[in-house]
Amino acid sequence: MPGGGFNYIDKEFLLHLIFIERRGLMASIETIINRQIGRWEMERRLKTEAERERGKASVRLIVTISRQRGSRGSYLAERLAERLDYQLLHREIIDEVCNSSGYRRQVIESLDDKARSNIELWFDGMIKRQYVDASGYFRHLLKVIRSFAEYSGVVVVGRGANYILGSRQGYHIRVVAENDTRIENLMKYQSLSREQATQETKDSDRERADFIKSNFKRDIDDPGGYDLIINSTYTDIVRALEMVQLGINAKTDFINMTT
Repeated sequence: MPGGGFNYIDKEFLLHLIFIERRGLMASIETIINRQIGRWEMERRLKTEAERERGKASVRLIVTISRQRGSRGSYLAERLAERLDYQLLHREIIDEVCNSSGYRRQVIESLDDKARSNIELWFDGMIKRQYVDASGYFRHLLKVIRSFAEYSGVVVVGRGANYILGSRQGYHIRVVAENDTRIENLMKYQSLSREQATQETKDSDRERADFIKSNFKRDIDDPGGYDLIINSTYTDIVRALEMVQLGINAKTDFINMTT
């Protein structure tokens, strides 16, 4: 093929693949939102019935997971969502919802008037106290995470969700591992070279720490931000799931007794 014809076709094909991938992501988000709204409506009815029968409904905690790159925290999140029958919300889904006015509106408007009013009051307080100069994306992030948490049933990966919700609303997990373990995991599961994996861990640590510091004025490695910290170098995923389940049960019981 003369000139740059082959490169042109390659670029067109690449754009087509990107379009297909994005369309798939959009369809996935639509499915997730609709499923979660359906879950909320069912739980709202159950909550109302429980309040009529017992005077109050039991808490169902949202779970947040902060993880180091290569620690297998994302895999733990997937397995935990399956175990709890929760919806998994990873970073790409959250970002897509935050950046789409249609998705944001769909999520927020699915809540009842009282829940929306509570979120607005909470949001105003957050902005006045700490986040006056927050970006448009960050303001959307606050409302989206808080809306998803309203009826729980979700595992949220990343995005500082533990700081948005606070210690009482949710069960907050941090997954870490030793550097050698992280590098080996990236080489094994993502087919990176040792040099690439080493650089990935450094870049990711810096990026995630900067995001938390700039938006929440917190240290991502401060243990005070979490209910449980798991070092996956010494704890396999199956045992970690058992630990998380015990922790969720204990915190749920405490909150139900003190609410």
